[in-house]
Amino acid sequence: AMNGAVFEATNMFFKLHYGKVYDGILATPVEPTEVASGEIAWTLARGAMYSAAFLIVMVLMGLITSPLGLLAFPASLLVGFAFGALGTAAVTWMRSWQDLDLITLIVLPLFLFSATFYPIDVYPGFIQIVTWASPLYHGVILIRGLTLGILEWTMLINIAYLTALGVIGSIVTARRVKQVLLK
Repeated sequence: AMNGAVFEATNMFFKLHYGKVYDGILATPVEPTEVASGEIAWTLARGAMYSAAFLIVMVLMGLITSPLGLLAFPASLLVGFAFGALGTAAVTWMRSWQDLDLITLIVLPLFLFSATFYPIDVYPGFIQIVTWASPLYHGVILIRGLTLGILEWTMLINIAYLTALGVIGSIVTARRVKQVLLK
């Protein structure tokens, strides 16, 4: 969900600065905030496609043993929303193609230190704190718990964190798209 959403968000850079796609769209009654919402929705759709493929494979391999595993798909949508909104917000500040390297520079450590491969307690204290602040960590904990049939109240923290990041990213994206397109 993260990879699909973030890397789809990078396509907005071309549309925003070189393709002039949005200039034509703004000639219609569509507002810049609707452009931002549409881009975030598309990043979410891309993340959903990636997630659905993985979940289908997990079901076919018998790796989802609990009915709670069905909730992993909506949880992955939440992860896609958070990362899609943050990714599109980040793209609005990029000035050149070289800035796209920053996406990989941020996403790779998020992936490596998200408790996907190792439990969080094997990391040093400082890295644990940084990992806990990572949105991917919250997505991993949420989806892992659901696929394993674990339902805890602390998952509400993960849901709230991802929702807040998605909403903040959406607001920032809408404001930045408006600034960039109407300058």
